[in-house]
Amino acid sequence: MPCSAKLERKLRRSDGVTLIAGADEVGRGSLAGPVVAAAVILNLKDCPKGIDDSKKLTRRQREALAPEIQRRAVAWSIARVEHDEIGRINIHWASLKAMELAVKGLQPAPEYVLIDGRFTIPGVDCPQQPIVKGDGSSVSIAAASIIAKVARDSWMREYDEQYPGYGFASHCGYNTAEHQGALAKLGPSAIHRLTFQGVLSLQPSLFED
Repeated sequence: MPCSAKLERKLRRSDGVTLIAGADEVGRGSLAGPVVAAAVILNLKDCPKGIDDSKKLTRRQREALAPEIQRRAVAWSIARVEHDEIGRINIHWASLKAMELAVKGLQPAPEYVLIDGRFTIPGVDCPQQPIVKGDGSSVSIAAASIIAKVARDSWMREYDEQYPGYGFASHCGYNTAEHQGALAKLGPSAIHRLTFQGVLSLQPSLFED
């Protein structure tokens, strides 16, 4: 199903809600850096054209859309959970926490939340609807995916300057051949998720003579 406002309009007709947020996270599978979530309440009468699942868009398209979404939205919010907390509570709960913080950061507060994935968000009191692959069907979730992706990529480019040699600007911390090569050569950086298998498997080399 193409990305559209069909779900949002149906909720407005059937439930009478107008402040409908979309929520999504990025960075779940990364080996380094934070997991980042965004929540967006769109003005359905003033949506930028071209909103879709962030993975289907080019970097240029995402970076053009993100500020337009933020400028025209009723409300938007970004939140992040850092690599060390991911290690303490695991990536599943860290992703949900990031989305909880993003949703709670919305002003005005939403009356309903559409979430990408299979799980509702703990700590959010209003009605929620998780949607598998929701970033490809709901324009609100897709907008959140774009904002979260652009924000996280920007932070990872900053980390690339702080921790040179890992290639964070190109792979954003995901498990690529380039990243594995850098890990084998340099060992984990201060922002690597030390509990993730792709990092764990290379840690013993740090302690060899």
